[in-house]
Order: sequence, then structure tokens, then C-alpha cells
Amino acid sequence: MTNLKKDLYTLCVNYAKTRIETAKQAIDDAQQSANEETKSSAGDKYETGREMMQQETDRNQAQLNEANKLLIALNQINIDIASPSAAPGSLVITDNGKFYLAISAGALTLNGEGYFAVSPASPIGGKLLGRTRGDEFNLNGKNYKVKDVI
Repeated sequence: MTNLKKDLYTLCVNYAKTRIETAKQAIDDAQQSANEETKSSAGDKYETGREMMQQETDRNQAQLNEANKLLIALNQINIDIASPSAAPGSLVITDNGKFYLAISAGALTLNGEGYFAVSPASPIGGKLLGRTRGDEFNLNGKNYKVKDVI
């Protein structure tokens, strides 16, 4: 099962790295567009176009910062530690899904099986933290029973 957790961890790292690369590319594209706008425009149109490119760069910079935070959160997880209660890095199997407590990366597929990567700070992550086999909880009117914590 440790290999399963390592594979899920790797999928989360790849998710974060992809988000970082996408944000960096978008920043580069916006900067290139701003440079081209500088060459071909003058007056108010130039200022409007430049401001729009700056806003786009700022938005992408914020996305880059968030993606970097995902990697930082992942770096704090020790996937080799097994605990009977759910903690960051745990795989929690419930009767309503399999949840990997790490970052909010959404649905993951590994070896044909579906998992949800969730942040401990998310509503479901908060409910899962500290749970052990046999625990039950309710979230948004849906009942969950913990079958296993790996």
C-alpha cells in the first residue's frame, strides 16, 4: 500500500508542477504580447492594452504563487509514515470514495481506480483529519463511514 501512496503523491506533485508551468507560460505570453503592443501602438490604445496585459500578468502570477504553495504543502508530507488516524499523506477509504489527504488536486485515476486528492483545509479534508477505521461522519447531508486509513 505504501507504493500506492507514493504513486498518489507523485500524481499530486505532477499536478502542481503542471500548474506552475502553465502559469509561467501564460506570464511569458502576456509579457510578449505587452512588448508587441509597445512596438505597434501609441496613445490611449497603448495604455489600455498595456494595462490589460499587466492585469493578465498579475492574475497569472497569483496562480503561480498558489501552485508553488501546493508544492510546499506536498514537501511537508512524509509519505513513509503510517498512522492509524488520518493525517496529511494518508489515504482514507470510505464507503463513498477514496480520499488522499494532500492538496486539492481533484479526481485522480491510478491503475483504473478513482481517488480524490483533497486538502486537509477543505471541508471534506477537515472531516477526514484524525478519523480512524470505523468512524462515521456527515458532510452536506451525505453519510460517510471510514473503512480504512492507510
